[in-house]
Amino acid sequence: MILESIEAHHFRNLSGTILWGSGLNIILGNNGQGKTNWLEGIYLLSRTKSFRTQRLQESIRFGQEMAFVRGKVSSGELLRDLQVTLQGSTKLISVNGKREQLVRYLGQLQVFAFTSGELEVVRGMPEARRRFIDRGVASLRPAYVQTHSNYNKVLKQKNRILQDSIDTGLSLAETKDLVAPWNEQLVNLAHQIHEYRTDYIGRINEVLERGLFERREIQIRYVSSLDGKGDLHDYKSLLDHRLHLRLEAEFSAGRALIGPHRDDLEILLDGHEMRVYGSSGQQRSALLLLDLAAVSVYNSWHANYPLFLIDDVDAELDEKRINSLLEYLEGRTQTFITTSKRSHVETFMSRASVYEIEEGKVANGDPKKDSVSTALA
Repeated sequence: MILESIEAHHFRNLSGTILWGSGLNIILGNNGQGKTNWLEGIYLLSRTKSFRTQRLQESIRFGQEMAFVRGKVSSGELLRDLQVTLQGSTKLISVNGKREQLVRYLGQLQVFAFTSGELEVVRGMPEARRRFIDRGVASLRPAYVQTHSNYNKVLKQKNRILQDSIDTGLSLAETKDLVAPWNEQLVNLAHQIHEYRTDYIGRINEVLERGLFERREIQIRYVSSLDGKGDLHDYKSLLDHRLHLRLEAEFSAGRALIGPHRDDLEILLDGHEMRVYGSSGQQRSALLLLDLAAVSVYNSWHANYPLFLIDDVDAELDEKRINSLLEYLEGRTQTFITTSKRSHVETFMSRASVYEIEEGKVANGDPKKDSVSTALA
C-alpha cells in the first residue's frame, strides 16, 4: 500500500500537491510552517479523523467554508483516488469520485501514527487504550467499526432508560422490563467486541514476544471489567448473568456499569506498569513498540504494510532511537516523519525523499529522487 500523492485545499494552511516517495519521506521545516498539517492530512485521508482535534471544522482555513484532502493510493496494480471534504460540520468521503460509506471507506488507506497525543495510550485514561485496541481491530476487520457503533447506540439507549427511570420515579421492576431487550442486544454485541479485542491483544503479544528493534520486556494484558467475576471463556453467559445481578446497582446509578466500555489495557515494561511507574522515555518506548507490533500484525493479516507516521520525531525520540527505528522500518513501510532538526536524520537523507515546508507549501523538490514534489500556486 503506497500513498502516491496528496493534494490539500484550505485544510489548515496547506496548499498544493506532493508526490511522495515509496520509502522514507522526511518533512522538514521550522515550527508553524505546516509540517504536522501534512501528516494530519494523510491521517484524515486514512481515518477520516484528525489526531489533533475532534472538531474537524477547526481544520478548515479561517475565512473559508470548505476544505478537502485528496490522495492517490496504489496497491499492486490497483490505483484509487480518495477524498475527504469538510464543509462546516459535514464530512463527505469518496472513492474514485463516488460517495462511499464509512465502513467501506476505512481500510482503503491504512495508517498508524506515533504522535505526542498518542502517548495517552500509555499514560492516560482507559478510554485512550480502548481506542488503541479498537483501531487495531478495525484495521484487520473493517466491519468491526459498525459493530462498535451499534454497541454504543444500544448503550446510549440503555443509559437513557436508566436515567429516565430515576427522573420519572419508575420502579425497579418496571425498569427491568424496559431494559431487558436492550440488554439482550448488548450481550450479543459485547460478546463480539470482547472476542475481537482479546484476539487482537493476543496477536500483539505474539509479536512482542518475538522481539522488535528494541530489546525491552513489554507485555500487555486485556483487563475485562468482568475479571474475577466468573469464566471469561464463556463471556456471553457471564455477562448476561452479571447484567441480571447488577441491575439494581445500575438502576440506582442511572447508567450502565457493566460491559466492554469499561474495560482497560494493562501495559508493562520490564515488569512495571507504565501508567504509574514509567518515565517519559519508557512510556515513549512502550508506545513505539506497541505501534510497531500493530504494524506487524497488520502485515501478517493483509500481507501488506500500512503507512507509518511520526510527528516531530526529534522531540519524541533521541537520536539513537531515531536511527534504530528508521533502520527497522526501511524496506517495510512507507514512512513519513516531520522534524525541524536536519541533523537528527542526516544519516538517512541520501536515501529518503525530502520535503522542506514553508507556509504550508513545499519549498523544494528532491533532486536525489525520481519522486519529486511540487507546489501549486
